[in-house]
Amino acid sequence: MKQYKAIRAIISGGGTGGHIFPAVSIANKLKELNPETEILFVGASGRMEMEKVPAAGYDIVGLPISGLQRSFSPKALKNNLMLPFKTVYSRCKARRIIKDFKPDIAIGVGGYASAPLLFAATGLGIPSLIQEQNSFAGLTNKMLGGKADCICVAYEGMEKFFPAGKIVLTGNPIRSSIKPAERPESGTKHLLIIGGSLGARTLNTAMKNWINAGCPSGEGVEVLWQCGKYYKADTDEFMRKAAESGLPVKNIRHTDFIFDMDREYAIADVVISRAGASSVSELCAAHKASIFVPSPNVAEDHQRHNAMALVVKDAAMMVSDAEAPQTLMDEAMKLIRDKERIARLERNIAALALTQAAQTIADEIYKIVEK
Repeated sequence: MKQYKAIRAIISGGGTGGHIFPAVSIANKLKELNPETEILFVGASGRMEMEKVPAAGYDIVGLPISGLQRSFSPKALKNNLMLPFKTVYSRCKARRIIKDFKPDIAIGVGGYASAPLLFAATGLGIPSLIQEQNSFAGLTNKMLGGKADCICVAYEGMEKFFPAGKIVLTGNPIRSSIKPAERPESGTKHLLIIGGSLGARTLNTAMKNWINAGCPSGEGVEVLWQCGKYYKADTDEFMRKAAESGLPVKNIRHTDFIFDMDREYAIADVVISRAGASSVSELCAAHKASIFVPSPNVAEDHQRHNAMALVVKDAAMMVSDAEAPQTLMDEAMKLIRDKERIARLERNIAALALTQAAQTIADEIYKIVEK
């Protein structure tokens, strides 16, 4: 069995859960391989990584970096005027962090903080690795690709963004508890709707429209609807009024957050979800027949690219955000009664699962460090 030496690693990036969760997974794997390994995170001040990373047990330093704001509000204009100064200061601070911490490797996962940290690291001769979660590379990672020693990706065909010789297909790190499981035999069908921790307005609107229409074709279907924290109070009120009006909601459960996601994946016949990188990777690992509704409110429209990477292989279905309020639940009801199509989607999405991503990325890190 290979012995992994203790190393010093800086991991930079964040801004969204899609960046933070893979970053923490990589850190956890490095600590598992050698508990003496020292890890420092570098994030963007005021972003969610400054809360989530310490909660996972790691130290983090913030850089005063932010992205270009596309609105014309006074706050956005002020931010854009300050952006060049924030960038210069962040690079200088990143250099100080690197000189103080003396890492063996710098790891970037995308997000605002990755750029100044990895530019500073490569300028100081520190080897680097990038992990790109999406099928359409983010701007930060594209800028850094030429300087990185290795680029770990989750999708095929990433040569259009990065030097081919540096790419390693690893997949995205996901929770180890997410695995395929036999669905319990019953006459009831189960539909799982995942709107994310904050919720997805479009998915919630689609559900409300379906309920108001009397849940057409929903006989014998149980629905678990994750409406999200932001929409919980509104959904509580909607469901109360729907029940009082005699609408058929007894087979619908709604919640702001799902704690036992492995169980819900296991019993679901069909899953409706946004197409963030982590969600897509989990559904591949769970071998679930899925309908993706990509969010249009993300950089480079990467959720649509993520979904299409599966759709073209007949491994998932996709409904656009604009069409979802009117058509999503009709498509879901058709799919949930089509055993042959569910089986085909499950078989095809299973073929895309890369479940050892954290270990594979860690191995690439050690290849670089031990050169």
